[in-house]
Order: sequence, then structure tokens, then C-alpha cells
Amino acid sequence: QVQLVESGGGLVQPGGSLRLSCAASGIFFRLYAMVWYRQAPGKQRELVAGITSGNRTNYVDSIKGRFTISRDNTKNTVYLQMNSLKPEDTAVYYCNAVREGPYNYWGQGTQVTVSS
Repeated sequence: QVQLVESGGGLVQPGGSLRLSCAASGIFFRLYAMVWYRQAPGKQRELVAGITSGNRTNYVDSIKGRFTISRDNTKNTVYLQMNSLKPEDTAVYYCNAVREGPYNYWGQGTQVTVSS
């Protein structure tokens, strides 16, 4: 059974930091690209950051220089370090594991709220 479990969300003031984690089980983690998405109220889900099995990374422009994605294959975990948070970063953040074929899995999401 595949499980992706996000953690690390919460309430933070503007300018603050959070680190999200996504622990995967039931998959051969090192073969998967891992992606963080987010969905704000009333908006479509958007890709935030991704990291391939070969550790290549990509980011949406709005978070470049503020967020960093990384992975630890020994812990089957992907991280999203979020610095200089802004109110517009408020959203539910989802972890996604994907590889070629019918292999596409989602976590349940973790709420991030940036507010003073």
C-alpha cells in the first residue's frame, strides 16, 4: 500500500520559515520524481517545486530563491524548505510521487497559513 504523509505545515508570520516533509512508503522511492503542489482557496492546484530521481530541481517562478526542495533517499522523504514566506503562499501543500507508467501518488496535504 502506497502512502505519502506530509507534515510540517502550520501558521507562520510573514517573513517566517517552515519545512515541509513528505514521507513515502510502499514505493521504490529513489525511482520517483517528487513534486510539491499547492492549492489556495478558490484557485487551481499549481506545481511549486519538483526534484527528479537524479536530483534535478525545478521551481515555479513565484517561489524561486525562497523555497528549496530536497530529498533523502535513505529516509524515503522529500522536503520543502520555505523561507521568507508571504501571505500569498497560504495554501494546502500536497506531495506527489510520479514515474513512468501508471505510477502517480498523492498525499493528503498539509495546511500552510502565512498571516500576522
